[in-house]
Amino acid sequence: MRAAFMYEAGDLRVLDAPDPVIEQPTDAVVRILRSCVCGTDLHPYHSMTTDEAPRAMGHEFIGVVEELGSEVSGFRRGDLVVSPFFFADNTCEYCRAGLHTACPNGGWYSADGMGGAQAEAVRVPQAQGTLVRLPADADDALLSSLLTLADVYGTGYHAAKQAGVRPGDAVTVIGDGAVGLLAVLSARQLGAERIILMGRHKDRTDIGRLFGATDVVPERGEEGIAMVRELTGGHGTRAVLEAVGHLPAYEMAVGAVRAGGVISRVGVPQYEQAPIGFDSLFGANVTLTGGPAPVRAYIDALLPGVLEGTVDPGRVFDRTLSLEETPEGYRAMDRREALKVMITL
Repeated sequence: MRAAFMYEAGDLRVLDAPDPVIEQPTDAVVRILRSCVCGTDLHPYHSMTTDEAPRAMGHEFIGVVEELGSEVSGFRRGDLVVSPFFFADNTCEYCRAGLHTACPNGGWYSADGMGGAQAEAVRVPQAQGTLVRLPADADDALLSSLLTLADVYGTGYHAAKQAGVRPGDAVTVIGDGAVGLLAVLSARQLGAERIILMGRHKDRTDIGRLFGATDVVPERGEEGIAMVRELTGGHGTRAVLEAVGHLPAYEMAVGAVRAGGVISRVGVPQYEQAPIGFDSLFGANVTLTGGPAPVRAYIDALLPGVLEGTVDPGRVFDRTLSLEETPEGYRAMDRREALKVMITL
């Protein structure tokens, strides 16, 4: 099969690779129909060294079941399925608590020797607990929105849920990437009345307004914080959803949250140290939460809205490329020429 591999920062190649096979009775092999490039993929694209190479890339996909291990029930060959970016058994105490990313039998695609989803096929461990069956007659337009259930929609929703967004809330969303925009959509779904989107790319913030943003703040840093506070009577918002992962975004979140509020981070942090002391969080009784989204916990709740057409999260895809063109997809997203690239197979 063909698959994408990272060899070092900026060096992504689509190469021949062995076809995936069943290795454990709990596995499935899925032929991929749709995959995509994630903002998280850009981190190794910027910083990966040759001693980590080659690394299979991609963790979001929709596909068709081709093989099933002997212990996998509830699926048949030919089923259309979506997979969360983290596979899990869906039966352990963590999964039952909705924290699938802590599953002791789980793991990440594209890590620890696992295959990636920017490929023609992939092995899915813990397939029975991981995969979710989709309608077999889903058309191309619907597939785009269904693909967001693999990561970005569930991650945006996780940001809002962890912050406890509730009807009437005022929320600030930091970041106009796909996750930030779907955090806007999710905050609106949970009843937020005012949603301030901090982003400076008009083509993206226009989607944010469509998803429910009431205000857009393009300024960054102290100037951006001042604008959020001006919009909120000097107080800031009770919930701040940080969907970037860089320290300046966290610092804006600290500045934009009101006393007694919540900062919910879902942008994978590219830093280890950040202000949490008296002058930042402690003195104002601010809660810091977030983390990698247990997407499997949210798919069943989010799927009906996608199927009914009441939400259209697939709008975040603004470029479609073939698997062989995946390196161009990385370049386009890195240069901010594309919001999110979908890969068709």
